[in-house]
Amino acid sequence: MSTSGHPSIAVLLPCFNEEAAIGATVEGFRRALPEATVYVYDNNSRDRTREVAAAAGAVVRSEAQQGKGHVVRRMFADIDADVYVMADGDLTYDPASAPQMVRMLLAGQLDMVVGTRLHEATQAYRGGHLLGNRLFTRLLGRLFGRSFTDIFSGYRAFSRRFVKSFPVLSEGFEIETEMSVHALELRMPVGEIQTRYAARPEGSHSKLSTYGDGWRILKTILTLYRIERPVLFFGGIAALLLLVAIILAAPLVPTYLETGQVPRFPTAILATGITIIAVLCFFAGLILDTVTRGRREVRRLAYLALPPPPTG
Repeated sequence: MSTSGHPSIAVLLPCFNEEAAIGATVEGFRRALPEATVYVYDNNSRDRTREVAAAAGAVVRSEAQQGKGHVVRRMFADIDADVYVMADGDLTYDPASAPQMVRMLLAGQLDMVVGTRLHEATQAYRGGHLLGNRLFTRLLGRLFGRSFTDIFSGYRAFSRRFVKSFPVLSEGFEIETEMSVHALELRMPVGEIQTRYAARPEGSHSKLSTYGDGWRILKTILTLYRIERPVLFFGGIAALLLLVAIILAAPLVPTYLETGQVPRFPTAILATGITIIAVLCFFAGLILDTVTRGRREVRRLAYLALPPPPTG
């Protein structure tokens, strides 16, 4: 942390096989934020990413566990600063936007500023990625009540209290989703700015798997919804089971009212069993909601124990 009265800034660049782009990326952030220290965390690259980054002036470190989530966990644990700027090392994010993100964070004493991507180049996105981003962004808004314009943006500025209170449970590219939910659930002050998003330079290749990572992101959203909204999650399952039980039992009721006998006894037993399971699901949601509220209070207290972003 800074002792000079000015906020210390760390630029964090997780990298895997980015020899073609990392040098220009480091140089761009060093020009945009000359007062910042640029850190490149290499994630088992098989090319010259480390050498090129070091030659460009970055502090180079390594993370052996494969996956962006593991790299972010290591960066957040190792580095102390007042302000953190995280981007990818592939030169797709515009370093010139970093000062504006930092100013917005400090002026508003925010905990996270998301760089919402403007897709000026058709080559910047592979087919289906833009549609998937919009669908997942809307899904997150429906499930959690609020969302960001671009939940998958890897270009973000953070306060120290966000970084040091964020547990980082993800392993891969679902890390951005987890960051978004963490900020929304703790009701942190956040902001967004638009920033140019460019195509990768020649020789740089995306590590994102459209279907594999998309499926992991969907599982992450649903898992976080189950953890953070247990009443709605298990209540929804209970309502669905109860509806099935009613549909099964509906033909039996008129006969019972007329004759006093229960026809199709196995169906009646099945409907009763499903109803019992529905009730158990609902009460499980209520119990887990109490646990979730306690966990959220502990996280909030850990967050509040850290100082807010400096104003100067």
